[in-house]
Amino acid sequence: MGFFNFLTEDQQAWRDNCFRFMEREITREYIREHDMEREYYFEGYDKIVKEGWHSLLMPEELGGSAAGPMEYAAMCEAGGRYGYDFVAAVVGTPSFTAQNLIKYGNQYHLDTFIKPFVAGELRFSIGISEPEAGSDAASTKTRAVRDGDEYVISGAKQWISGSGLPNAHILMLVRTDPDAPKHKGLSTIIVPAEAEGVTLRKLKTLARRGMGTYQVFLDQVRVPAVNLLGEEGQGWEVIGGNLELERIACAAGYTGNAQQAVDDALLYSTQREQFGQPIYEFQVLKHMLADMQTEVDAARLLTYRAAAKVAAGEPALREVSMAKLFASETLASVAKRGVQIMGGHGMLPEADMERYFREGMQSLVGGGTSQIQRSIIAKTMRQELKG
Repeated sequence: MGFFNFLTEDQQAWRDNCFRFMEREITREYIREHDMEREYYFEGYDKIVKEGWHSLLMPEELGGSAAGPMEYAAMCEAGGRYGYDFVAAVVGTPSFTAQNLIKYGNQYHLDTFIKPFVAGELRFSIGISEPEAGSDAASTKTRAVRDGDEYVISGAKQWISGSGLPNAHILMLVRTDPDAPKHKGLSTIIVPAEAEGVTLRKLKTLARRGMGTYQVFLDQVRVPAVNLLGEEGQGWEVIGGNLELERIACAAGYTGNAQQAVDDALLYSTQREQFGQPIYEFQVLKHMLADMQTEVDAARLLTYRAAAKVAAGEPALREVSMAKLFASETLASVAKRGVQIMGGHGMLPEADMERYFREGMQSLVGGGTSQIQRSIIAKTMRQELKG
């Protein structure tokens, strides 16, 4: 793994360490088992917390490592190795959501939420989508009304991954001003998933089986007004405050998973014999594998380019969108071909490829659909043309 010349020596050593950790301490068998049983990775999460990886991006004074996007990308690439669901559950969604609190929060938010998060006692989820507001997230209808020192929230959220975990807190996009333009009437409030009036329904989704994805129903849920993050009407800015990190995490995790799909398919092709020789010797499979590896390398380069721009403090909306788009489509594509190479064996849970395939299908939707990413990229191209 020493061919990434754009990484410093320390960053390369960190990346290698992350991959070794996944192989020795987490293992593909562990992730396979929890995917099959639809169970959360509690033991794996505890190991990640012990290493301090969930708080990798946080300032040292808050108990973090003050690492940057390049180190985060390397960790997420390794964490997604045996299935993107794991990295999303333990260092993806929780970590970049916590950064919103770092960026927009005050001392109350740090003491009440960040400190127990660093200690591994509290988890974060993010609540944007609704039954009628998916890609058009600004059409949020979940309503929050100020009542003295509290907000009273009613509505419904959907596809809220990780919200059913113990002591989960949802960073929730709500409408506080129904008369304002749709992007201006939104606020972001931290809602405990265990609060009175919150009902959770776990969805039996194709992927995200270990992390768990939920419908969230809110019926007159009372939340302290101090749980407002930022100002009223600032919700659109706050909820999107770390979308760059989200897309880097997604792209890196997809890339790690895609590389494992290629590695597994390659190994199988050298061991499986038909017509008196390993199936790898058939030119059609050699070329298929060559295309698969080329696509994964391209996804990795796009991902680390995006991470490098964010680390340098440069605008990177186009780059993170390109990385997320290409890495997700690469995972879906190589896993599909991996199933074809393995044949019937590739459809068995024990072979892992069917899990990679399911994660690939989910990757085209979660974190912003491929169509949304293309629209963002095209918009930046048009803006650049206008000068």
